[in-house]
Amino acid sequence: MTSTALRRIQKELRDIHNNPIENVVVETKEDNLFEWDCIIIAESDSPYKGGKFKFTLSLPQNFPFKAPSVMFKTKIYHPGINEDGAICVPVLRDEWKPSVTLATVLSIIQGKLNHPSPDDPFEPDIAALLKNDKSKFLGTAKEWTKKYAM
Repeated sequence: MTSTALRRIQKELRDIHNNPIENVVVETKEDNLFEWDCIIIAESDSPYKGGKFKFTLSLPQNFPFKAPSVMFKTKIYHPGINEDGAICVPVLRDEWKPSVTLATVLSIIQGKLNHPSPDDPFEPDIAALLKNDKSKFLGTAKEWTKKYAM
């Protein structure tokens, strides 16, 4: 464990606790600041309205020089989140920079969850449905939310 990473994580946690992100809950594992349990409560204008979506945010030992990884634990019918719970956001892949804050990462994930887009999908079939038959997509998203996230 590097002290640089630990100092940065502690600072980021303080910043998140001092300026909470609305509808995002962050808790660290008791004995490991590198593992976060997070929840996003979907917005009222989201296809996932009322759902609580749990995910883990895992920070590498060489953070902030390497991006965190995110894995959803709650099943979600979403074009950008696959059935294993991986999320497709550029900031966690090729657009990562050490200057990116974890509050920014959480806000990007929250935006992606609340506003699904058929562009850059992890799940092409779901993206195609969103693009070509939005009402069917919305119905399935709502059904899955009730079944898995409430």
